[in-house]
Amino acid sequence: MHKTVKAVTERIVARSKASRTAYLALMQQGRSEFDRRAISAGNTAHAIAACPLEDKKAMIGGNWPNLAIVTAYNDMLSAHQPYEHYPQKIKTFARQHGATAQVAGGVPAMCDGVTQGQPGMELSLLSRDVIALSTAISLSHNTFDAALYLGICDKIVPGLLIGALQFAYMPAAFVPSGPMPSGLPNAEKSRVRKAYARGEATREELLDAEMKSYHSAGTCTFYGTANSNQMLMEMMGLHVPGAAFVPPDTPLRDALTDEAVRLTAANARTDSLKPLYEVVDEKAIVNAMVGLLATGGSTNHTLHLPAIAQAAGILINWDDFDELSNVVPLLARVYPNGEADINHFHAAGGIGFIIKTLLEGGYLHADVHTIAGNSLADYAKEPKLVDAELVWEESPSISSNLNILRDTKAPFSANGGLRTATGNLGRGVIKTSAVAQEHFHIKAPARVFMDQNEVMKAFEAGELNQDVVVVLRYQGPKSNGMPELHKLTPALSSLLEQGYKVALVTDGRMSGASGTVPAAIQMTPEALEGGPLAKILDGDLIDLDCTTGTLNIRTEGFETRATPPPSGYNRLSLTLGRNLFGQMRQQAASAEAGGSVFMFGED
Repeated sequence: MHKTVKAVTERIVARSKASRTAYLALMQQGRSEFDRRAISAGNTAHAIAACPLEDKKAMIGGNWPNLAIVTAYNDMLSAHQPYEHYPQKIKTFARQHGATAQVAGGVPAMCDGVTQGQPGMELSLLSRDVIALSTAISLSHNTFDAALYLGICDKIVPGLLIGALQFAYMPAAFVPSGPMPSGLPNAEKSRVRKAYARGEATREELLDAEMKSYHSAGTCTFYGTANSNQMLMEMMGLHVPGAAFVPPDTPLRDALTDEAVRLTAANARTDSLKPLYEVVDEKAIVNAMVGLLATGGSTNHTLHLPAIAQAAGILINWDDFDELSNVVPLLARVYPNGEADINHFHAAGGIGFIIKTLLEGGYLHADVHTIAGNSLADYAKEPKLVDAELVWEESPSISSNLNILRDTKAPFSANGGLRTATGNLGRGVIKTSAVAQEHFHIKAPARVFMDQNEVMKAFEAGELNQDVVVVLRYQGPKSNGMPELHKLTPALSSLLEQGYKVALVTDGRMSGASGTVPAAIQMTPEALEGGPLAKILDGDLIDLDCTTGTLNIRTEGFETRATPPPSGYNRLSLTLGRNLFGQMRQQAASAEAGGSVFMFGED
């Protein structure tokens, strides 16, 4: 085991001792108290009234596990559209494995790609906690022995897992649906976006490029939060091994879903019970963090993983990410950290290759419980159909494309490309894996904005054609729900390509598609909470160094400058349902604590 990975794990275990002990006691209480076979006759009759007769007999007999299906299906999200027919498939598979299954409930699933740059994006991060609450309501009937979670995208998997962890005395499995086929090459998509931002391409040309990129059912193929979610589920042992990136509507995909049902039913039987709380422990969380760093995954998970961990009584922070990032090598180049998409990554060796080489290098804990067994080594394999039978073969030891995937002996970078930014402007996160070395250090005057649309207006007017640090504040969880600011990426990237030194500093999120512009994001304390960002004035000299992980303002007297009231900050416009989320915004924790409204273990 690498000494740093071991040390970080031990520190997390020590830090979490009290909260983890309380959580495990709560789950063991749930395991002893909540027996669905003990509910009343009236409860049972209501729960099975609409079931087929044979299922009713099995449920009344009590000897077959009853599996909950919690689904994020809707047919607007390309990634979730394939889930339409999963419940019926799962019910059929369950009967073949001596179990029954019911759709316990649905959870909302919004698409950041649709709401990007729109007011609705202000609901995005908060939707994660709504999904957790919806998961709890789905499972509140106490009629299930285990659960299958159908979800893919940005806030949906974290929300499902946070909810699932409150019912972790039951076994669980996460069931993916797979990525869409490759479309327009990512380099060309990026080129058209930047050209449009400069006014050199029409909206029709932009729409044509976007529709060629996002064109069919399945997960978007860039390596943003959705595909990072799927990687994390593999790293944590919550998928069937190798299930993450198999295409939708294929025989192999159906076989993997069948196997998820079989494993869940087997794990639910009393003689082989494997509850979720045994799978998601401190080692699993560290494995997830290592996987995120090694693959250059989404910065959104510096929010989601702390929230997920806290839901299991485990306490992590950005210093843990930073320390791991210093030693975990970057092994993948997938857009936005490269030109390849997730299908190319999968073909080059994919998650199985990544897990295999990280295990060999001592960067992952192998001795963990998973839904498939008791070793992460089971996930260093590839699923295949041989004569219609699902089998696993050892993942390749050599990448089939060294431009996309490498082993720990010859990585793209010696570190994971994620830094904690610290200094007199607070704490934040910097993702450097897609930033060229010559852009790692910038010292330039600030231009301060309260809204991303103001940034775009200044860009279009040519006001940002200079060395500049764009400061976008009042974008934190309490301010407006912390929307992603990916709308700014083409404009700021265009300035960088014109030769200007450009950076972004914000208490908002950038997105799973954080790109080539150096950015200190998720700054905490946020401006609305009196954070230092609230004191910055146009022209203040800001110094961002990605190598050292430091962010400071170099204007004399800044520290003694009074914090002004939110000048120019307007939250009076609360259309699109944003007024319904006011209380959630007020309760939201800091970005480093996950931006969650939940305070587990508190009265």
